Amino acid sequence: MRAHLRVVAELGPRQLAELLVAVVHDGASVGFLPPLPVDQVERYWSGLLAAGVVLLIAETDGRIIGTVQLHLASQPNARHRAEVAKLMVHPAARRQGIGRQLMHEVEAEARRRGRSLLVLDTRAGDPSNELYNVGGLPGGRPHPTLSDSSTRRSSTTRS
Repeated sequence: MRAHLRVVAELGPRQLAELLVAVVHDGASVGFLPPLPVDQVERYWSGLLAAGVVLLIAETDGRIIGTVQLHLASQPNARHRAEVAKLMVHPAARRQGIGRQLMHEVEAEARRRGRSLLVLDTRAGDPSNELYNVGGLPGGRPHPTLSDSSTRRSSTTRS
């Protein structure tokens, strides 16, 4: 499947909320725990687009099926780096290349903005690690355990 990708300047919170609820319900480790109240989701999306945050979305047939964020470091000695955050693909659209498209585009966006170092955190052993490894990101070092969506503790990895 090929999705249309674009940088978003204004948010359509309804579809973004549906995406976030779906991926958290499916077990994604994106900083939220189920059950996910709608007001919490709406507050998250409404406060997202601040200086230094770029949101890319993937759409098919007018529906948002994936997103990824690029957080640009603003410190004077770190303007070459950015963090890739919250890569999400709707469970119904997974394993169709959408995540790979989003990763390629967020890397290209980082280059356009003069960033040469990208970092990301992911849960150790998470299926998403396959995507990052196939994309050429080197394996990272484990971080202390964090709570995941099942309330278990799990290690995270930084690439």
